[in-house]
Amino acid sequence: MDWLQAQKSLTTQLLPLYGDREAAIITDWVLENLSGWKKIDRILHRSEPLPDQTLSTLRRYSQELLTHRPVQYVLNEAWFAGMKLYVDENVLIPRPETEELVDWVLESIPPAPGIGTIPAGAPTILDVGTGSGCIPITPAKRLPTAQIHACDLSTKALEVARRNANSQNTPINFHHLDFLNPGSWNDLPTITCLVSNPPTSPSTKSRRWRPTSRNLNPARPCSFQTTTPFSFTAPSANSPSGKCHAAARSSSRPTKKWANRSSASSALPALAT
Repeated sequence: MDWLQAQKSLTTQLLPLYGDREAAIITDWVLENLSGWKKIDRILHRSEPLPDQTLSTLRRYSQELLTHRPVQYVLNEAWFAGMKLYVDENVLIPRPETEELVDWVLESIPPAPGIGTIPAGAPTILDVGTGSGCIPITPAKRLPTAQIHACDLSTKALEVARRNANSQNTPINFHHLDFLNPGSWNDLPTITCLVSNPPTSPSTKSRRWRPTSRNLNPARPCSFQTTTPFSFTAPSANSPSGKCHAAARSSSRPTKKWANRSSASSALPALAT
């Protein structure tokens, strides 16, 4: 099988599950991962046969995709803010909408006079429920003077986040704790900004999603058993900050374009006293 045949075969297999456009995008992503070539390069090499090992991997990927496993988990990679990050089923798949949240947070931190965009007072930023670490890695790159902290209840998620932070050469302080337990706040510093992108899709709603959307995130964090998923962003005199600028986004429904674009998002600002 050559590269052109591989493209046609995988696209045809995915078509009933994803439709024309998405099947083509996923196919290009998979073939680029396998070959290391951009689309134009694969066109130039379209008649070259796939090595046996590559062909075997392609068949395995195809089988996994046909079981509705998201392509990000199949390839163990997701793109966020121009960075290629490692992902697996222990973390949520980074969404393009989350990049908007990070940009909004960075814009909300006032610049220090005469020092361009470097924030005043070396801000301390905390990401709650960090997952893959995509949120704290971005300000760690853009704000070299900031102190970046991130916490998660899952040790396996923190392993993924540390892996991504190391690959991006970003110093981040990770904490294994349950943020909803006020007793854990003693382990956290006084913060300037709290940011989070919590999944807030009740398990009863997720049953109505198409299989690819239901499978795109780990079951435990996606199935909230509470009617107040934003409870950790509520203002509190006992929060780990003197004045906290909290930002959160909700994940309430899937869209049809992309497996990792599973939300209609809204911003929730709050100021802690």
